[in-house]
Amino acid sequence: MIALSKAVRPLAVGLLAVTATAGLLSAPAASASASATPSLPRPTGAHPVGTTSLHLTDTSRPDLWVPTAKARELMVSLWYPAKAPGRDRAPYMTAKESELLLKDSGITSVPSDALSKTRTNAYTDAKPAGRTHGLPLVVLSPGFGKPRSELTGLAEELASRGYVVAGIDHTYESVATTFPDGRVTTCVVCEIDKTPAWWEKLEKGRAADVSFVLDELTGSHPKWKGARLIDPSKIAMAGQSVGGASAITTMLADSRVRAGVDMDGTTDVPIPAGGLARPFMFLGKPSTYTPGTGAEAASWERDWKHMTGWKRWLLMTGAVHVSFTDYGLLTDQLGVDSGADLPGARSMEITRQYVRTFFDLHLRKKAQPLLDEPSARYPEVKFCAPEKKTCA
Repeated sequence: MIALSKAVRPLAVGLLAVTATAGLLSAPAASASASATPSLPRPTGAHPVGTTSLHLTDTSRPDLWVPTAKARELMVSLWYPAKAPGRDRAPYMTAKESELLLKDSGITSVPSDALSKTRTNAYTDAKPAGRTHGLPLVVLSPGFGKPRSELTGLAEELASRGYVVAGIDHTYESVATTFPDGRVTTCVVCEIDKTPAWWEKLEKGRAADVSFVLDELTGSHPKWKGARLIDPSKIAMAGQSVGGASAITTMLADSRVRAGVDMDGTTDVPIPAGGLARPFMFLGKPSTYTPGTGAEAASWERDWKHMTGWKRWLLMTGAVHVSFTDYGLLTDQLGVDSGADLPGARSMEITRQYVRTFFDLHLRKKAQPLLDEPSARYPEVKFCAPEKKTCA
């Protein structure tokens, strides 16, 4: 087990970058160019994007973190191709969620509701488009302490390209989750001491959350009116930080998940000797995941040896931890320095492109030369050969 990495992730709860030695960076003052109304870039696909939220309750198990809660409650956002744009753009998050997230990150240089004003590209409850069992499903899991909204930019891109996307808030692991009755749960586990065994417990709990959501979307009595559009044979998962690490754990536990992407997440649940034959892609930052450089990279190297199917190890030069989420872009727009050398708009473009092409290849069986070798269009992305300890 890679114990050193656990010293890093408890510090990674806020929006800003962390290092193994420096901890959470303090937020500098907003710049003169800061935008009062941040926005997500338009998706590049042909479809308008619809979105809706589901409140799901798993009565088969108590809550993982609050045992007095006799059932596990989850909030899930769905993004999907729509027949036409709706009337109302979907909110990014509530003002309270923005307040709690910015407070947790130590950012005081912008209004507390700044993130709730973010302009999205999806329309609330727009009518879904597609043929029966015609749309692949991608599950997205956010980083520790983060709400599901942090991957909205990626979700909108995938939905515009004909995917159904399910973003999960893992209750009590996020700084703020708002339920339909007005309750706002917070991160009850953020401040506790964490051991390697604790991180394993978290990842296995997330795998259980994902499997339950898949049951609710593809079972005999689905909880979404558009569920008939989902092709249950074409399901995949991606996540950032521990959400990405949980993709491996989920694939080990649930054979319905056919492919996975880990974006900058140190892994904790080892792949057994029998291996993992389904496609997998690591996408991370060089400072942490260059092969042969430390405990975090060693966790990927350990798993890489047991991945017997299609696999890639890609690094995004100039990235920091938040570069794989909306926050790299939004902090730029708000005038807050995340510490990245790569502009947030560019890191989002790259993340969207490589994650989407991965799913197009493995869920739709469309050839993707971008994933075969380095691209002149994206020189920031390096292909790593961990056996040789090289990236080019």
